[in-house]
Amino acid sequence: MTKTLSLAFILGAALMPAAHAQEINEFNIGILGGENAQDRMNSYACMQDYTEEALGVPVKLFAPADYNGVIQGLLGGTLDMAWLGASAYAAVYLDDPEAVEPVLVKINADGSHAYHSIGFALKDSGITSLEDMKGKSFGFGDPNSTSGYLIPSVEIPQETGASMESGDYFGEVKFTGGHEQTIVAVANGDVDGGVSWADGQGEWEDGYNSGALRKAVDAGLVDMTQLVEIWKSKPIPEGPVVLRKALPDDVKAKMTELVDNLYENDPDCAYGVFAGETLGAQPITHDAYESVIEARKAEIGG
Repeated sequence: MTKTLSLAFILGAALMPAAHAQEINEFNIGILGGENAQDRMNSYACMQDYTEEALGVPVKLFAPADYNGVIQGLLGGTLDMAWLGASAYAAVYLDDPEAVEPVLVKINADGSHAYHSIGFALKDSGITSLEDMKGKSFGFGDPNSTSGYLIPSVEIPQETGASMESGDYFGEVKFTGGHEQTIVAVANGDVDGGVSWADGQGEWEDGYNSGALRKAVDAGLVDMTQLVEIWKSKPIPEGPVVLRKALPDDVKAKMTELVDNLYENDPDCAYGVFAGETLGAQPITHDAYESVIEARKAEIGG
């Protein structure tokens, strides 16, 4: 990857002097699950470099095995920034409303900031719809995933008239561990169908423009022509880039500016960080996630 980003372009003359960033000794970025840890680290390596340049402190990347690792890191103050799914943000907020603040949201190629939970199965299985999945095995990703659990666990029962409990409508319902694991499990025939996320734009053969399906295609893990879409959720608000609220204001300003300008200055880096094609990011506030927070509260009986 050729770096085209420079500190001058990222920060601009109006931002505070770098000396103020020395109020922190390091900066830690959490990366949600969805693909294997090394691929996630590779995708964020450019972000690590740019953050070190912007803040003048060592930057570490953390790619826990599951979503909860990032959630707990943000709640415990050991992580300073992460791109969360909407449900993961809701989990943090419901535990501690003062832990993080949403600052930016990824923008799709059409200017929207929504995506979908996508249900899929093997093409040669003969499964083409949820109706065909009755009595079959179904794979969720991570219990803290919006598209890999929360939304399909609400919307699919509305369509089937049955719960997501094993043996009710589906023969077996199980967690695979993450988006990549679900995609591979369906492709290998380990489960008959499952859900993952995509922006729903572009071509099916590419895994759409962005999302876990696109990343799986890029990694050579799946041939989308061997899969078929069997269900698609209503639009889901894209999750926010969040910063730890207790960070110094100048650090938050610099990191917000860095991510906000990432696509314009280094599209390749933005592609890796935001899981595919994007037009960059734009400001977002907590209000955008109130409906997802209420859905999560209802799901956990809060």
